[in-house]
Amino acid sequence: MFVLFSLQRVEAMLSNDLIKTREICFYTLPVNQHAQAWLLLVGMDGLDVQKRDERHSIQVTYSLADYSLENLENALLSQGFHLDNSLFQKIHRALIYYCERVQMENLRAPEHLLKSRKIFVEIYQHHPHGDHDDTPVEWREYR
Repeated sequence: MFVLFSLQRVEAMLSNDLIKTREICFYTLPVNQHAQAWLLLVGMDGLDVQKRDERHSIQVTYSLADYSLENLENALLSQGFHLDNSLFQKIHRALIYYCERVQMENLRAPEHLLKSRKIFVEIYQHHPHGDHDDTPVEWREYR
């Protein structure tokens, strides 16, 4: 079963899917890294940053068209910040990096043209391909 979406609905789904809310966790030492990172990132356009004092982290909300978690964290690392490198955080971070990269690659991929797909289907139907059923129609529809 195929579901048809209006162009506006597809664009809305894509734009909502591009908005990401992530948590960047810092190592406990040096003290107040998360507050300094918050001060550094709070003025950036298209980036919403909130401090989370109890977890030594900041929460960032961004559009994937503008930022990625990998780029944000690499920028923080280059400024001398120390991220939480527990096994859980490393795996979580790697999964997010991968998912965001794949999503951006999929968005950059060219759309398939409907006309070219129709041409391919017509050629396939007229070309002998082994999926032809020689059974008479009355036997195929017998129940």
